[in-house]
Formats: sequence, C-alpha cells, structure tokens
Amino acid sequence: MKDKHFIDSHKAVTGLYILLLMAYFHQWNNVTLWVYLALHGTYGLLWVFKSWLFPDKQWNQPASLVRGIMLWIGLTGYWIAPFIIAARNVQAPYWVLALAVFLNIVGTMFHFASDMQKYTELKIKPNHLITDGFWRLSRNPNYFGEFLIYSSFALLALHWLPWVVLGIIIVGFWIPHMWNKDKSISRYAEFRDYKAHTRSFFPFLF
Repeated sequence: MKDKHFIDSHKAVTGLYILLLMAYFHQWNNVTLWVYLALHGTYGLLWVFKSWLFPDKQWNQPASLVRGIMLWIGLTGYWIAPFIIAARNVQAPYWVLALAVFLNIVGTMFHFASDMQKYTELKIKPNHLITDGFWRLSRNPNYFGEFLIYSSFALLALHWLPWVVLGIIIVGFWIPHMWNKDKSISRYAEFRDYKAHTRSFFPFLF
C-alpha cells in the first residue's frame, strides 16, 4: 500500500459521507448542503482521476497501515464542515453560496492545471526548474488552489471550526513542505532569480 491509496480512498468516499449526513439529519431540502455535496464530492472524484492520470510523486511512497490510518484521521478533519452544515441546519445566504462556487472553480483551475503542468513538463524534460505558466505566478500554485478550494468548503459552514482545521493543515503541513521544496529546488542556478520574481504562496502577494 502507498500513501495515495489511503488518500484516494478518503477522497472517493467524501460524497457518500455527505449523503449519509443528509440521511441521518434529514437534510434533503438543505440547499447549502447540496451545494457542498456538489463542490466537495466532485473535488474528491477529480482528485482520484488526477491521482490516476497525472499522479504526484510525493504520495507514491510506501505506507504502513498505521500511517494510512493517520492519514485518514488527518483528512477527516475536512469533514467537519459538512457535519456542521447538516447538524446545525445551516442555510447560507445566496451571496455566500455564489462566493463559495467562485472560490472553488478558481481553486480547481490553479490546483489541477498547475499539477498537470508540472507532471507534463517533468515527464518531457526531467530535472529542470519550472518557471513558466502557473509557476511564474507562485512557487506553489497547487497549494494556492487547494487553499481556495478548502476555503470554499469552510465558508459554507458559517462556523469558525473548519477555518481552524484549515489553518492547522497549512501551518503543520503545507508551509513546511513549501520550505523544504524551496531548499530542494535551490540547487538550480536560476532559482535565486526565480525566487526574487515570484511569491511563495499567494500570487502577487506573498
């Protein structure tokens, strides 16, 4: 078993989990929860297709059962938002629904398109620094896309807890990974100039 098998399985059943919440809390008429299902459920399926069509090497390492369980537990933090929506019968205003859809679409573009660009470029020309396309806007456009995606989920819950979970993931995993990645690609001669003209996370900001 590899990391991706545990991650992909969790992503794949997210839509089913939300449907079970709907059934348990009798929330079949909750528009916010239906929008959430459309966004997060679709994202989970797209992730599985991404893992199949253009996989990320970092998730291809062998994983023990204990590590796999820990990955599942960590990812389950993202399921707090739909639970809150279902349990509290959250009815988000229309402008929140629209903003969530907007963030999700833009985030999906950044996340999946930048990962595909990286996969394709490195397959055609291995061991080179990617500085064009999405990667000229940010050194981590895929994480920026994920931030927008998970922000759309947290927004729909109208609660602070999903934002705390997202913050923990960012501080505990994303930022250390971004630092380690910068150290890794600093071996390329053009890295100093690339770093000077890009932002680490948010395009044009920081």
